Amino acid sequence: MDPITLFAMANAAVSAVKAGCKLYKDIKGAAGEVKGVLKDLDEQFHAAHPPEKPATVAQRNQFVEEKNRVIALNKRDGETVGIYSEIGEHLGAYYDNLYKCLAIFEEEEKRAKTEVYQGNSSLGKRALQRVLMRKQLEQMSVELRELMIYQSPPELGALYTEVEEMMKEMGATQRVLISKQMREDAIREKKKKRKIDQLWIDATWGVGVIICAGIFGLVLAGVVEDRIEKYPYLGENWIPKTPEQRRIEALPKKYIGR
Repeated sequence: MDPITLFAMANAAVSAVKAGCKLYKDIKGAAGEVKGVLKDLDEQFHAAHPPEKPATVAQRNQFVEEKNRVIALNKRDGETVGIYSEIGEHLGAYYDNLYKCLAIFEEEEKRAKTEVYQGNSSLGKRALQRVLMRKQLEQMSVELRELMIYQSPPELGALYTEVEEMMKEMGATQRVLISKQMREDAIREKKKKRKIDQLWIDATWGVGVIICAGIFGLVLAGVVEDRIEKYPYLGENWIPKTPEQRRIEALPKKYIGR
């Protein structure tokens, strides 16, 4: 589990919650009151642009676009149930990744006190990264609370409270499980490293034996070649002929075998 990836996922979930809240709020604001909203828009537009100061083409187009947006939002009133559910899912994803990040941070801080760090980044850089991520995650939580409780319809505030309470309990459990998993992963990684190191040692010894055997064979071949050249009467085989073999070979053929 990479905390940077988890942080990015938490950030994406927060962005999705914000977008969902805005859409939900806009639809709720237009739903059932479209005539009144359109009337307010007309009055504001005409008050800002009296006959002696007519609106420009761009301003009129913007006004028409806003009216069309309100009308379109009013037609989407039935979508709020789906949007409400999506906001809840994104909130759950945020808290899930939040508690995973915090669990990883805590476990890394514990291991930093008992194990020698061997990663590519310096200890200071890792510590600074944890601090910055933790502060940003806390800031996200503050922004979500502000948005959903104080800047959105009441039902979204209630949703936020329910999800937050549920995820607190689940997050505590997740911290314990993640810490346990990280410790088990670390043990497995150490065993795997020891096994790989032993395989390298065995392979090195094997290659060394093969090389030594090859060198010994070449030296022996050179010795035999030199012996054949200097003492041809000893034969051309790797094992030289014995005196008895040379004596038998020297006898006339008619005496061989008697």
